[in-house]
Amino acid sequence: MYEEEVMDTVAEEATEEVVYQDETLVCKECGNEFVFTVGEQKFYAEKGFVNKPKTCKACRDAKKNAGKPERQYFEAVCADCGGVAKVTFEPNPERPVYCSACFEARRKPRD
Repeated sequence: MYEEEVMDTVAEEATEEVVYQDETLVCKECGNEFVFTVGEQKFYAEKGFVNKPKTCKACRDAKKNAGKPERQYFEAVCADCGGVAKVTFEPNPERPVYCSACFEARRKPRD
């Protein structure tokens, strides 16, 4: 009888949902406060992470992009609408360049 009670208690504890609340933390890199949101806490729990983040998103992004060169953008005239198209490659005058909206419209299958 005692074993059934223990098993019931363990099962009840396992089904209880953890209540999360936004938490303000201090970044160890820049010293600024940042919010560890409910969504982030749930994500950490799903992934099995047990430690809270020690750095803010800006510092994490800066560290991630530290060795990467900054992207260079070029402006061109959209071949469809005539608007400004910003692209990451140097446009060739012999080939058409499209703005984001016109490019997406051209990618969609036509019925």
